[in-house]
Amino acid sequence: MTTPPAWLTVLTTTDSEEKAHSLAQGAVEARLAACVQISAPVTSVYRWQNAIETTEEWQLLFKTTAERYDELEAHLLAAHDYETPEVIAIPVVRGGARYLDWVSAETAPITPL
Repeated sequence: MTTPPAWLTVLTTTDSEEKAHSLAQGAVEARLAACVQISAPVTSVYRWQNAIETTEEWQLLFKTTAERYDELEAHLLAAHDYETPEVIAIPVVRGGARYLDWVSAETAPITPL
């Protein structure tokens, strides 16, 4: 039996650099992601409402744990202004132990004393 991945990279896009920074900042502040990488504008080509669209977007890669995924997804859906934002989780099947430990520590929920 295969063990589900403990870590994920979660992908979304948005239509401005400012919105990308806001989504990233909010997720890290809420400890839903240890870090977020924002890629320079990418060109997206997609079908939307029976038309082919081509737009410039900023791509975000959130580094998180599987345990925090549901909360991260809810946060992104609430904070995003797209009607149907892309939110895709990609399993991390291997990685540096120290890095993955850091991701786990930075996304651990804060427990009150």
